[in-house]
Amino acid sequence: MSEQDALFTLERRDWIAGLEKGLAVIEAFDAEHPRLTASQAGQRCGLTRTAARRHLLTLVHLGYVATDGKLFSLTPRVLRLGQAYLESARLPRAVQPYLQRVTAGTGEIAYAGVLEQDELVYVARSGSHRQLNTGYMLGSRVQAQVTAAGLVILAMSGPEVYEPWLARQELRAYTSHTLVDKDELCRRLQQIQRQGWAISEQQLEMNYRGIAVPLYDHKDHLVAAMSVTMPMQNESSEDAAKRVLPVLQDTARSMRPLL
Repeated sequence: MSEQDALFTLERRDWIAGLEKGLAVIEAFDAEHPRLTASQAGQRCGLTRTAARRHLLTLVHLGYVATDGKLFSLTPRVLRLGQAYLESARLPRAVQPYLQRVTAGTGEIAYAGVLEQDELVYVARSGSHRQLNTGYMLGSRVQAQVTAAGLVILAMSGPEVYEPWLARQELRAYTSHTLVDKDELCRRLQQIQRQGWAISEQQLEMNYRGIAVPLYDHKDHLVAAMSVTMPMQNESSEDAAKRVLPVLQDTARSMRPLL
């Protein structure tokens, strides 16, 4: 549970079940389920076929879903929901110039990411226009433990957060190097917590490395992580850390009073 969740408890009289179910229907679609029948959507949302169909048809009417009469799929209008966050939330706007500073100091694409439920979500990134077709896109969601940013957020949140997180995960191997042993991953998180930064190599994609530091606000609350992702090439882990870690740490300290 996030700090925001802990501070906010919804009274039952204020709860709109239809809104919750409609959003669940939208979230039923993903890379593995780009097109769904009403029955399939209902199964993924815990709704009956009839209820799922009514929600889907309402979303069709509103322009968020398209259908050929049997299968349903999302439309580009759904992007408005995510874009509204990127344009209105304070964090992505506050970190943007600092990510550009990291890129200027390291030559690598820099990112800011937050932990949302069990995944890392990238909410800001730097880089030149030439680089925008590489790396993670804004809004990309990745299992937290296969990214340096996800590891550092989990670790710096402490065992009261990462131990329950580990208990409910099914760790998936993306490469031959992906760490899938929970005991070993727990030891890794303990090490990251002690050193205050994280490095991740070939966990999600072969021959790629990430280095990340936590981002704290002026009240000392952990709010996000800042990271760079780069091809490993012939650079050792030690040399990569010496090259980019001081830039990340200095930038994170500079950002702290403004977050």
